[in-house]
Amino acid sequence: MNLHLFSTPGQDYLRDILAASRTYLEGKPEASLAYLPLATLSPEKWLEFTEKSFGGLARIEPINTESMDEPEMEAILRRARLVFIPGGNTFLLNHRLHTSRLMPFLRKKVQAGLPLVACSAGTVLCGPDVLTSRDLNMVPTTHFTGLNVSPFNFSVHYPEDEQGRADRDAWLSEYHVFHQHPVIILADGACVRVEKNKTSLESGEAWILRPGQEKKKLDPGVAIPVNENA
Repeated sequence: MNLHLFSTPGQDYLRDILAASRTYLEGKPEASLAYLPLATLSPEKWLEFTEKSFGGLARIEPINTESMDEPEMEAILRRARLVFIPGGNTFLLNHRLHTSRLMPFLRKKVQAGLPLVACSAGTVLCGPDVLTSRDLNMVPTTHFTGLNVSPFNFSVHYPEDEQGRADRDAWLSEYHVFHQHPVIILADGACVRVEKNKTSLESGEAWILRPGQEKKKLDPGVAIPVNENA
């Protein structure tokens, strides 16, 4: 697998997303990008901006789970050199992927090596479940299983202030009362890289929180084991 998982898309929006995407798109004039703005109620708001941002790099092919059927969405993913899943509401994103039945095919393609770049809700989606999202379950959905292309859950937009961080840590510890997945916590500006079976911090600040343990700050470039003693 080949994942670039951000807390935020970068200054001037998409700056970090574009930097990560160039590796897969530059010099490939016919490249297409599968764009999944499914975490927002108004995807058209960002479509023109995204097309302009990727101008000269790739042709943007948006996926709309409300208006497209499975074969049409799967064809976009088959053509794509890269998948981009931006932010918004994690529960809405997850709900749409499940109810459209696109989730298994997307998982299969990413596990087979289709590169994925994601931020915010898109990053949280990549874990075993989406229960570490701080978003409102506004749908409401009963689908909580994530894309599951990482053994780690993710928590994004880690507060900068001490009290905010203490509150987030306590909240995530409650998640661990019922779930054993270690949680990678990303500050804004952080990026976690997944190459094959190796997960590591590429940039910014991030921490790992395991059940019954204090969180530990991650060192850039060092592989993060799923199990503490691995």
